[in-house]
Amino acid sequence: YENNTCKTRTLIETAVREGVPHFIFSSTAAVYGGAGLEPVREDARLAPESPYGLSKLMSEWMLRDAALAHDIRYTALRYFNVAGADPKGRTGQSTPGATHLIKVACETALGKRAFMQVFGTDYPTPDGTCMRDYIHVSDLAAAHRLALQRLRAGGTSLVANCGYS
Repeated sequence: YENNTCKTRTLIETAVREGVPHFIFSSTAAVYGGAGLEPVREDARLAPESPYGLSKLMSEWMLRDAALAHDIRYTALRYFNVAGADPKGRTGQSTPGATHLIKVACETALGKRAFMQVFGTDYPTPDGTCMRDYIHVSDLAAAHRLALQRLRAGGTSLVANCGYS
């Protein structure tokens, strides 16, 4: 909770004190908890199942309350699974032993790994494996830019899911 709640509180307080009019918050789809197979909408039930999801939800609540009490508007972007790298190679997962699913799948397809193991066989899907909603990091960066443009144009505070479903 130290980073995701306490330090976010300090950041929000500083933004309010210094008159920052717009705040973009990186949240998470983990605020929904274990969702079903259907796409999750922003108005879905909030039921985080992990300390991480709860800490992000608490931060969203603090931001909402700050916006109600002060002259600050925000967008909370609820990320699903972020994947990919900058097409120009400036950023991305470069550690040799990375376990990120997409990196492992690409390395397996290129013959850099002998096999790829997918964990979990008891999910409510046709084959029992987990379904995930991914978003490319470049699209997520664009979502941040658009969120700020919207606020600067007079948009109201907003919570938005960032995934492709």
